Amino acid sequence: MTTATKDIRPPKPLPVPNSDFYEFAETLPAEELAVVRKVRAYMETKVQPIINKYWVEDSFPFELLPSYKELGIAGMGIKGYGCPGGSPLLVGLTAMEIARTDVSFCTFHGVHTGLAMYSIYLNGTEEQKQKWLPPMARMEKVGCFGLTEPLVGSGTGGGLTTTAKRDGDTWVLNGQKRWIGNATWCDLSIIWARDVDDNQVKGFIVENKTTPGFSVEKIENKIALKVVQNGQITLDNCRIPDENRLQGGKGTFADTRLVLRGTRHGSGWEITGAQMGAYENALKYAQERLQFGKPIGSFQLVQELLAKMLGNIVACQCMLARSVQLETEGKLTDAQAAIVKAFCTSKARETVSWGRELLGGNGIVVDYNVARFFADAEAIYSYEGTYQMQTLIVGKAITGFSAFV
Repeated sequence: MTTATKDIRPPKPLPVPNSDFYEFAETLPAEELAVVRKVRAYMETKVQPIINKYWVEDSFPFELLPSYKELGIAGMGIKGYGCPGGSPLLVGLTAMEIARTDVSFCTFHGVHTGLAMYSIYLNGTEEQKQKWLPPMARMEKVGCFGLTEPLVGSGTGGGLTTTAKRDGDTWVLNGQKRWIGNATWCDLSIIWARDVDDNQVKGFIVENKTTPGFSVEKIENKIALKVVQNGQITLDNCRIPDENRLQGGKGTFADTRLVLRGTRHGSGWEITGAQMGAYENALKYAQERLQFGKPIGSFQLVQELLAKMLGNIVACQCMLARSVQLETEGKLTDAQAAIVKAFCTSKARETVSWGRELLGGNGIVVDYNVARFFADAEAIYSYEGTYQMQTLIVGKAITGFSAFV
């Protein structure tokens, strides 16, 4: 062979995009790792092929509910009551895997499991848990969580305008709730209302389809989480039996805060999944897109963007991994959950914007997926408590001074 002979060896295969750079999933026991892999396969084969269509149409893929039910992940983390159980790390990694394909579908899952089911699990009586959780785990009943109001968002702790008035063995609820995911079609709502007699916040299980005075209007014209069907709930003299009042907690806003501690921490997993999806789609694009006769992934500036995206993802994953250790030990505080939510969502805004930048003009087209993550990240940045409110929770914990109004 002369030096002029052309090398005909096949090119080396390119690395497959992998956003679990530190292999967090591998720390799970084998049976839980199998669940994560099953969820990933489901999202890639069932959800990914159709989700852009539904996102553009601002509609929910009800066709997926039977196959989602078969996954058996509704109520994950809850022990007993027909729920699948699982470690806090499994719960987080599962949410991350769902969001890695679509944040809206993860929000549907999180609202049903993390907000509605956990409200009953943490604050319900044994009788209420036995009645409601098994059918919710079987997806025979789907739930939502009504806390935010048209005029009350960050101030829900002391400013709820939705009221509850006891009348014998029933409660009369009046008011409105806004931005409630799953509300337009689900079966039951966990409604938080202020008891006019003791001025405390209490939770109620409201059966949407059989309660007179309960109505929902779909929120239109969103630019994020378009697959999630958010609604504005109106409660007009809705009579709720006392047996549907969550009676296993303290009957104060502390019950609500207990649920939110977990879901704020959970939203960190969700938004990290969104970063992973944006990164992997951007990396795949960079490997395939040619400019100046070369894949753009071979250019230094593109590689820098990808490395910064991955750095943010790993930082968030490391924080989340430690937070679930604290959760497992029963040590996770409100401030620790708050800093997870604040940090991960702020880093996500950087990550998804770098992904959109890398795709150039194609970064604003849903066909390439990154635009969907770019838009959806804005919603996660605000919901479950805004970035600013989370920083004030942390600030109070570390300084000893409350900066809340």
